[in-house]
Amino acid sequence: MTTKQHNRRTLARLALGGIALCLSTLAPSLQAQDKPPLKIVVGFPPGGSADVLARMVADALRNDFGSIIVENKPGAGGRIALNAVKVSKPDGQTVIILPSGPMVLFPHVYKKLDYDPVKDFTPVSQIARFQFGVVSGPATQVKSIAEMIAKAKTDQASASYGTPGAGTLPHFMGVLLEQSTGVTLNHVPFQGGAPANNALAGGHIGYKFDVVSETAELHRAGKVRIIAVTGSQRDPQVPEVPTLQESGINMSANAWFAMYGPAGLKSDALARLENAMMKVGRDPAMKAKMLKLGYEAIGSNSADLAEAQQADLNRWEKPIKATGVKLD
Repeated sequence: MTTKQHNRRTLARLALGGIALCLSTLAPSLQAQDKPPLKIVVGFPPGGSADVLARMVADALRNDFGSIIVENKPGAGGRIALNAVKVSKPDGQTVIILPSGPMVLFPHVYKKLDYDPVKDFTPVSQIARFQFGVVSGPATQVKSIAEMIAKAKTDQASASYGTPGAGTLPHFMGVLLEQSTGVTLNHVPFQGGAPANNALAGGHIGYKFDVVSETAELHRAGKVRIIAVTGSQRDPQVPEVPTLQESGINMSANAWFAMYGPAGLKSDALARLENAMMKVGRDPAMKAKMLKLGYEAIGSNSADLAEAQQADLNRWEKPIKATGVKLD
């Protein structure tokens, strides 16, 4: 064999080796492209809190899942989206991100619910937690929970509290506070948090229960006062405000966002989603982004979400029954 023939054969082997290496490197990405995109369903319109959080999560998951679609299916408080995910294939390609209400409140509120929050879904991960504030307005001049309770006992007319609506979590937070303290409060439902804020600042109601982030700016401006937060720890948005437990009230309650798949989600698909979401929850950049929205990043595993869901299903049964609220 001549030197030229040897060199040509050597170059050919190197070229074939390079092609094989390129193909082996491209194979995972080609396989990912062959799979359909991960679909994250959101039961609320674009721009809302659930939608914003879902799109943040989608961006964070693209390194692990490649193509991701966020699909908005608004209506019926998230029930339309839940039913779409309920009947989807349990292959890990369709999940839902939603607040806790449809999974822990609706079973106690609706006379007929066309899904079972435990049997029809597979918990994947609790994404984030957030808490509520007990807010006093200028009409009361109340600066603490102790003052609120004392005033409510002697001046029932002043003990009115506004919420974003009947049957919402803030409504039942007020009922739970009644049960925890023995005082009677007068619930005033509004069509959303903004009208309740206006009524509170204008002195038309004495108090308000709402998500801390909805009232934090008014609190800092001195127009209203958050006198306590409902979680087990102080809220970093208003670190000077004590928890209810610190104020001597035996009550603690949060709300949360979570990811679920349909029932019977395949074990390998669940493990992939669960591990990716736990990584998202540990990411410092994601923690910072969530904190700006008023959320505490969690990124739990499937078992912890199932436990949190069952605990809240049990927690809210008594307060909801006490109101007699039942929706069709």
